[in-house]
Amino acid sequence: MWLKPEEVLLKNALKLWVTQKSSCYFILQRRRGHGEGGGRLTGRLVGALDAVLDSNARVAPFRILLQVPGSQVYSPIACGELLSGSDVYWAIATGATLEEINQHWDWLEQNLLHTLSVFDNKDDIASFVKGKVKALIAEETSSRLAEQEEEPEKFREALVKFEARFNFPEAEKLVTYYSCCCWKGRVPRQGWLYLSINHLCFYSFFLGKELKLIVPWVDIQKLERTSNVFLTDTIRITTQNKERDFSMFLNLDEVFKIMEQLADVTLRRLLDNEVFDLDPDLQEPSQITKRDLEARAQNEFFRAFFRLPRQEKLHSVVDCSLWTPFSRCHTVGRMFTSDRYICFASKEDGCCNVILPLREVVSIEKMEDTSLLPNPVIVSIRSKMAFQFIELKDRDSLVGSLLVRLQRVHANHPVHYDTSQDEDMTSPVFHSTSMCGDHKFGDLEMVSSQNSEESEKEKSPRLHPEALISVFQQSGSQSPDLRMSREQIKISLWNDHFVEYGRTVCMFRTEKIRKLVAMGIPESLRGKLWLLFSDAVTDLASHPGYYGNLVEESMGKCCLVTEEIERDLHRSLPEHPAFQNETGIAALRRVLTAYAHRNPKIGYCQSMNILTSVLLLYAKEEEAFWLLVAVCERMLPDYFNHRVIGAQVDQSVFEELIKEHLPELAEHMNDLSALASISLSWFLTLFLSIMPLESAVSVVDCFFYDGIKAIFQLGLAVLEANAEGLCSSKDDGQALMVLSRFLDHIKNEDSPGPSVGSHHAFFSDDQEPYPVTDIADLIRDSYEKFGDQSVEQIEHLRCKHRIRVLQGHEDTTKQNVLRVVTPEVSILPEDLEELYDLFKREHMMSCYWEQPRPVAPRHDPSRPYAEQYRIDVRQFTHLFQLVSPWTCGAHTEILAERTFRLLDDNMDHLIEFKAFVSCLDVMYNGEMNEKIKLLYRLHIPPALTENDRDSQSPLKNPLLSTSRPLVFGKSNGDAIDYQKQLKQMIKDLAKEKDKTEKELPKMSQREFIQFCKTLYSMFHEDPEENELYQAIATVTTLLLQIGEVGQRSSSSGSCSQEGGEELRASALSPDQDSVFADNNAGKIPQDSRTFTEEVEGDWTVSLEHILASLLTEQSLVNFFEKPLDIKSKLENAKINQYSLKTFEMSRQSQPELKLNNV
Repeated sequence: MWLKPEEVLLKNALKLWVTQKSSCYFILQRRRGHGEGGGRLTGRLVGALDAVLDSNARVAPFRILLQVPGSQVYSPIACGELLSGSDVYWAIATGATLEEINQHWDWLEQNLLHTLSVFDNKDDIASFVKGKVKALIAEETSSRLAEQEEEPEKFREALVKFEARFNFPEAEKLVTYYSCCCWKGRVPRQGWLYLSINHLCFYSFFLGKELKLIVPWVDIQKLERTSNVFLTDTIRITTQNKERDFSMFLNLDEVFKIMEQLADVTLRRLLDNEVFDLDPDLQEPSQITKRDLEARAQNEFFRAFFRLPRQEKLHSVVDCSLWTPFSRCHTVGRMFTSDRYICFASKEDGCCNVILPLREVVSIEKMEDTSLLPNPVIVSIRSKMAFQFIELKDRDSLVGSLLVRLQRVHANHPVHYDTSQDEDMTSPVFHSTSMCGDHKFGDLEMVSSQNSEESEKEKSPRLHPEALISVFQQSGSQSPDLRMSREQIKISLWNDHFVEYGRTVCMFRTEKIRKLVAMGIPESLRGKLWLLFSDAVTDLASHPGYYGNLVEESMGKCCLVTEEIERDLHRSLPEHPAFQNETGIAALRRVLTAYAHRNPKIGYCQSMNILTSVLLLYAKEEEAFWLLVAVCERMLPDYFNHRVIGAQVDQSVFEELIKEHLPELAEHMNDLSALASISLSWFLTLFLSIMPLESAVSVVDCFFYDGIKAIFQLGLAVLEANAEGLCSSKDDGQALMVLSRFLDHIKNEDSPGPSVGSHHAFFSDDQEPYPVTDIADLIRDSYEKFGDQSVEQIEHLRCKHRIRVLQGHEDTTKQNVLRVVTPEVSILPEDLEELYDLFKREHMMSCYWEQPRPVAPRHDPSRPYAEQYRIDVRQFTHLFQLVSPWTCGAHTEILAERTFRLLDDNMDHLIEFKAFVSCLDVMYNGEMNEKIKLLYRLHIPPALTENDRDSQSPLKNPLLSTSRPLVFGKSNGDAIDYQKQLKQMIKDLAKEKDKTEKELPKMSQREFIQFCKTLYSMFHEDPEENELYQAIATVTTLLLQIGEVGQRSSSSGSCSQEGGEELRASALSPDQDSVFADNNAGKIPQDSRTFTEEVEGDWTVSLEHILASLLTEQSLVNFFEKPLDIKSKLENAKINQYSLKTFEMSRQSQPELKLNNV
């Protein structure tokens, strides 16, 4: 094990060691006398010397030395004792066996050997290696402690360091931490990687330099294992702008799995909450632990491997052996136990799998423990079969927990045994004299179809009692005798298999049954076996009357979903007679409508109609419903929703499989997304829409047995068969034609029915004969050439590519929003992009650390692009403080709240990115009159309210005075009283008003005081602060006197507009100051009543008054017209966005500093 480096002085001891391996920097040595033939005396002498020189008296026989080129100092970094031969050494680790020391050596070669060459200074090399070893020791210690207790002391220490170094709010929970190196160019930085619920963080303090990295999981676009010229294995994190490589982990596999789980959980929770349901243990992110993530990964593998419901929770995984009567031996594997299932999977992939629903289990018993059968357990099921498990560890507690769950399952869903049912002797497949006992398939359905059928008929619409193909059987081109002969042969083979392996859902699933499925399931058994393989039969048995009730509740209701269903009913297998009459159409309508009623999140999606119509051909109506449930909710997760995320993920996985298995084709097809788009319907409809029906149902057979793996491998087989044509195609259209012609000419020689063309077949009117491919041959090739993909590999690829697909959707949303906003603002596109990232991050930070609020909903991908991210007033205030050029000190927050109210047109307390950017555009790029108009609107309703935090507090030391005379300085040094120009100013402003623009309400004195206060705050810390204060005092006094003139004019009674103007003319000087000369434009609007329309005695001032008054002071004009740099604000915002949010949350945590909600 690694030891803490210690300097020691020990001369002339190198003679006691023999070098066995060496490299540029490392030397592996063996203690002299250890492992030498005939070297007993030498070993004893060395041992005696060790006892004298070392108080521990025990020296490990192997060690590894660090040798820095150009230095005579050796550092033992994986050794058993102190070194000798030089003045200074470091004892680092112990190695008791050759195997142990070789593990250390291999780790150093893979992780450190090539890295050290990047250092120029030999002291840096020594410091780096010692620091790395110390970090490994700390990580080993924490790992051991974590196994012993929930919150080890080391973890608490790491948590304290994490909080101190990154200053996150308390809600940011640390999940785990690792020692590693982060590569910065060619230089590694040794440090600590902290994985929290929302962020990946790295901290390093090396050679006097501090490095901090914070990467939100939602920003990660790729998470992959890779290698570079220095290291064979690294973890690469790719974000929008950077790639970061992390390496030198003690256990890289563990780290990568945890990172993958955290990224997947966080991205799906924040970006894909349309369909994502977290496990109960992960519902509260702040409670997530490393153990929870490991359990989730195991849970997901378990559910995917056995294709069980998402609600199924794995309780235990136990090594054991299962007696397999067909091989007359015990098969080694693992038992998986969950809420409602006992499952078994052999260690040899595909050798033997078993699924035992607890509903089928009759008893679970412990048998006598013997040397031949250690710790045996017998599980008996209803079909008179028994499964013998042996070598079960902790058997008593396992059986006890299973019995508790068995009792619970039977209490919730009582099983009714009916021995009076007549045996179905129409087919030998439903009768068995084997170890399975006398049993027919109908027993599996328990009470769902028989005990409840009569009552269901009475209270619900009449359901179709049998599979449609039995009613609408077509006669094929083959002779009836040949057709029945092939069918009977298949039935006989299946019957033989049932006799040996079982016929129920609890059958032994082996490679033999896979071969039978690949040959094609007999039509008379197809629907029943689909129910078994998908385990839909268990759902059917557990929910008697459920489908009938759904039909009764959903039929007759009209909504958008039912309209979509009605549109597609007659597009579902229109060539088949079953859907050319009302019987088949009505059954299809009922199943689709009932499912939409059961699962509103999915509702109805196109392609569900094609799949359901095929299910109805081979299964009863209620069975078809539960098969649809199994496909949509278990076997093709996330396929049928608004964004078909699941299908897109599998498309991305398919692309990677093409690169792996068909590299020449991948190299020719530069853009594999074209193939992915062509193959999308393969996944969504399981080839039903692009193959003749009699061939496509054989694909569905394989799908129900092997899951999505069957579609992947068949897709690869199709591409391989057409590789030559695809490589010679010049464009996507030609590639589409090649694949369509091939798929349309796939036949099923064993099909008893006639050929039914594919629903969307292309180019079927061929001028020349096209070679026909037998579906059985294609499926066989797919298993032989591409059947090596395991469920674990596919699930890993799905997790990897789900990140890319979700981030692809985020990029699409971003580009669409920017495309709409860019033409309407003057902000540069690159700055606009950074603003969008800040806007989105602000939304995300609230999702990280704040409790969801009704007015601030989570990201909703089903909304239009522009509305997917919206922020509330608190989030807007943070952004305003970061990027607005109008900073007003303590007044900034109040101004931000007013701005938010102004932008919130629909009063839903949320604003979109477009409104936010439009406001910023005025502040940065607007003309002076636009900026003043925005400021004006911020100080009148609705922006300024009666309850505004600052609206009741007038200026403490007002600089406003209406008693002193006010003069404007002229260029010639003369002064002129402002009243000489007031009349002309009013006329000019009236002319300047746009006739088409809605007139803004006038500003009251209270509102005007707030307006002035904002201006005073904006000028603070400006280089021209004193000059601006003097100018605004001058303008404010002028405006107060203008308001008083208007107040007196308003109180003069009911004089006409003309009389009012004469009154004002008598009070003003006829002379006109030159400062107003350039503002004459347009005509006076007919409704321009500057003063007379106000309520008698009210002090008011208009936007035109304010604008004209501000124009009289050049310093104010310069202030509002000076160019503003948004780039520096954006750079500063990116750095400080997290710290500002953290500071705000820390203020909220202290009641005396809490902010009042607006």
